[in-house]
Amino acid sequence: MKGVLLAGGTGSRLYPLTRITNKHLLPIYDKPMIAYGVEALVKSGITDIMVVTGGTHAGEFLRLLSNGHEYGVDRLSYAYQDSAGGIADALALAERFVDDDRVIVLLADNIFGYSIAPTIERFKEQKQGARIILAKVEEEEHLHHLGVPELSDDGKVTAIIEKPTEPPSTYCVTGAYCYDSSVFEIIKDLVPSARNELEITDVNNYFIKKGLMEYDIANGFWGDAGESIDAYYTVNDYVRKFGVNK
Repeated sequence: MKGVLLAGGTGSRLYPLTRITNKHLLPIYDKPMIAYGVEALVKSGITDIMVVTGGTHAGEFLRLLSNGHEYGVDRLSYAYQDSAGGIADALALAERFVDDDRVIVLLADNIFGYSIAPTIERFKEQKQGARIILAKVEEEEHLHHLGVPELSDDGKVTAIIEKPTEPPSTYCVTGAYCYDSSVFEIIKDLVPSARNELEITDVNNYFIKKGLMEYDIANGFWGDAGESIDAYYTVNDYVRKFGVNK
């Protein structure tokens, strides 16, 4: 199974911190942000990893991570996204890297308190399809800015709604996605959204409609350090006090 770390984007929500660097190179406590994503994958047994990034600071990832051996990576590959075309567009660049294997896709600004290994192991046991991680969100206002799953009475995900005015549940979709290799054919058929991007929510909803989506609920803390300045410092404070990827 392969791992893909997505570390592109303009980082506009963390401006001016990102004026001179990629947001995934910003520090979270005592490490660059992306190091936590690498650690999460390696601790879950994924040591064949591709980093997808873009922009003028892409070369800094090579300087930081090098061949990945210092971080426990067996093989570290890189891909360059020419423009901000969305998460699914970035994932598409990893098609030849993943080949016919399965893949865990992790947004490099998403930080988990506990290991994502159980989700990866459960996904390996699935015959096909996709698996995502949901997180409980206490504040309804926060859900208005996230992807929110609609759940049936028997606990199945029936749809994912982006930035809902009336959230259908009290959970959000985190930035960790497991897919079989069919995901790349699905991406090829996507239609760009209103913001001219290929949306990962459309990919997930495809698997849901086919009845091929499973999920887990995050064990403890989850934070999106790239969501806002406040969220960035909330994640910093948590990591400093408690540590992550346990």
